[in-house]
Amino acid sequence: MKAVVLAGGYATRLWPITKHRPKMFLPVGDETVIDVIFEDLEKDDRISEVFVSTNERFEESFEEYLSDSPFEKPTVSVEETVEEDEKFGVVGALEQLIDRENVEEDLIVIAGDNLLSFDVSEFVDFFEAKQTPCIAAYDVGSKERAKSYGLVELDGDRVVDFQEKPDDPKSTLVSIACYAFPAKTLPKFDEYLQDGNNPDEPGWFIQWLQQRGDVHAFTFDGAWFDIGTPESYLDAVSWYLGGENFVHETATVSDSELGENVYVMENSAVEGSTLEKTVVFSNTTIRNADIRNTIVDEETHVENLDLSNALIGAHSHLE
Repeated sequence: MKAVVLAGGYATRLWPITKHRPKMFLPVGDETVIDVIFEDLEKDDRISEVFVSTNERFEESFEEYLSDSPFEKPTVSVEETVEEDEKFGVVGALEQLIDRENVEEDLIVIAGDNLLSFDVSEFVDFFEAKQTPCIAAYDVGSKERAKSYGLVELDGDRVVDFQEKPDDPKSTLVSIACYAFPAKTLPKFDEYLQDGNNPDEPGWFIQWLQQRGDVHAFTFDGAWFDIGTPESYLDAVSWYLGGENFVHETATVSDSELGENVYVMENSAVEGSTLEKTVVFSNTTIRNADIRNTIVDEETHVENLDLSNALIGAHSHLE
């Protein structure tokens, strides 16, 4: 069995924080988002190889990251794009990867910006029992939020209807970017695309498969974060911290008030300030400031300012 970790997006909604780094490298606690996925895939002996599907712009970043990591399974597989408007779409990129890497085994596909509260091996167990295309599904608890995802209707654990981003969702159970495909279904990627179907959202492909055969859904409780916006990233960090704060041992906090879910990275200094639900990257100084719901990138200086719901790019000086 092979696995693909999707890491080809440009995360423009998180710019400038992700303009020069993949969003999968955003830290959550003392790990990155993608580390959590790699760890699950690394320890599952059924998975022999992990392809990191990324673009040309971030190819070197992933190569360097993996060379310094403890993971042995992942290798980088590159889409030939460097800009957002050149992307093939997720389905198109997967079809190219299957062809490029000569994948002929069962395939697990997970988005690298997913923060999951279940172990991927649980999903693989479910897939092996069903031997059909499988998806992971989660109740987002809000019909407004469900409009942004693929809506899933089940009979037991069998998908009986799938609608991609419906205007009027009938429920709040949605498909997340975690899929499994038996080897015999891999040629259907090409068939789907040759018929002129949508190459972008995988939900359209799942809907197409469901209309032609059985698809099953692995449902789970707990937490799931699709890290694509500043709000979702801060929510993921808050979930991980659980109302506590994380201050790196090399960082200093003096004469300051830290509310809940404040994350201060290495070699940063917070002096005479108030912080709430904020991530402060490394080598940053915050002095006499009130900062809330904000991400402050590395090598930045903020002084005598009140900031809320802001994204501060690296090497900025705000005073």
